[in-house]
Amino acid sequence: MGLKELRQRIDAIDDQILQLLNERMEIVKEVGKLKNRTGAPIYRPERELEILQRLKAKNKGPLNESAIEAIFLEIFAVSRNLERPERVVYLGPEGSFTHQAAESRFGAMSNYLPLTSISAVFKELELKRAKYGVVPIENSIDGVVRETLDLLGKSNLLIVAEIFMPIHHAFASLEEDCTKIERIYSKDIAFGQCHNFLIEHGLDRAEWIPVESTAKAAKLAAKEPGSAAICSTIAAKLYNLPILFENIEDFSNNTTRFVVLSDFKNEPSGNDKTSILAKLQDRPGALYNFLKDFHDKQINLTKIESRPAQQRDFSYWFYIDFDGHIDDPAVKEIMEKHGHQIKWLGSYAKVKDRVDEV
Repeated sequence: MGLKELRQRIDAIDDQILQLLNERMEIVKEVGKLKNRTGAPIYRPERELEILQRLKAKNKGPLNESAIEAIFLEIFAVSRNLERPERVVYLGPEGSFTHQAAESRFGAMSNYLPLTSISAVFKELELKRAKYGVVPIENSIDGVVRETLDLLGKSNLLIVAEIFMPIHHAFASLEEDCTKIERIYSKDIAFGQCHNFLIEHGLDRAEWIPVESTAKAAKLAAKEPGSAAICSTIAAKLYNLPILFENIEDFSNNTTRFVVLSDFKNEPSGNDKTSILAKLQDRPGALYNFLKDFHDKQINLTKIESRPAQQRDFSYWFYIDFDGHIDDPAVKEIMEKHGHQIKWLGSYAKVKDRVDEV
């Protein structure tokens, strides 16, 4: 079969895909009408996870699981916008890794608003000026994001989803020849994370200029011949800055966990994680006895982190993640027993802790 015939077959399949997508969206609009009457949330992470798991189980290739996820997450995002357009706020600026994480779940068509601080994201959600917020909560190298944990302790917002995002840096420039690059812009920490690449390519002779974000670096380099940026791929694309090298970081296991915040409770998905803050009495064995209840109920703890309590009186909260949903019988028993000591932060569909490349 020749090239022309193969392209005709592709065109015919694309026509079928378009027709089926429009049929799907007609049904989505009917679902949206039902949800609007009942006030049910549009974003249901547990339902999306269920669909993805079903499709991956039925898949016979050549698409891999990451490709299926990328395609259908965009379809989900378009569907949500048809049901009820809702604003998504995130820790900016535009082109940041948080922006990239938000787009990975809410798609390119959503109504996004970048904000300058994590506290601003919380405030926008609490004032009902946005429905969803995306903020970082921990990094595999640098640990927890303290501001996010502290604000979760004060707020009534809930974690409704989690996103694990590998942090890959790109080297982007208007110049095709690295010897012509005289200035390199980036966030200060990124220079250290990409030190080996810069030395190996003779870029230690260039001036390294720290700026407040990798997105700002891409914006500057896009305007200045003879300069370059260490930035995210989304920032380079946003400012039409050609990418010369991808994945230039010294260590490939740098991953940030982001959380999606909102004001509703998820239904159980069958594979959930719950986050809590626990303030225990200052007495011998208090933490041991508290954690023993989880052991006795065979509930797996996935994270425990201490944080100073809001009173700043040298007492501490414990941030804890564990497997299960707040409606699971075993979890219910623990919550009821220790209810006065626990602040529930949300139960949400658990995802794997790394994102494979498409």
